[in-house]
Amino acid sequence: MLIARVLGLLKMVVIISILSGINLFNKFGIETPSWWTWCTENKIWSCMMIFFMTNALEGHFISTGAFEILLNDIPVWSKLETGRIPQPPELFQIIDNHMLLDDPMEPMKPGFFKIKN
Repeated sequence: MLIARVLGLLKMVVIISILSGINLFNKFGIETPSWWTWCTENKIWSCMMIFFMTNALEGHFISTGAFEILLNDIPVWSKLETGRIPQPPELFQIIDNHMLLDDPMEPMKPGFFKIKN
């Protein structure tokens, strides 16, 4: 999610730099690459290309937020199955229920019952 946000911010900085004609490479003392010159000469095409390519990447980074919660190698929650993220109280209740099921039963005491033949 953080990568998608940084990419979105970087996209806006690059598009604004292209549209305003600011050469970021000169500001950092780096020789201007030929692709940047092409971008400033073809502002509409380069901005559209940057916009659509970064949107595709942002969508990829955001859409891979699927996760599963495992407790003792037993799946407790799957975002793929439910399609949503559990609320904290709901998650605590699920974990508590699984912890209760994992408690071993006390063995019966010897002589608790007798079998008659």
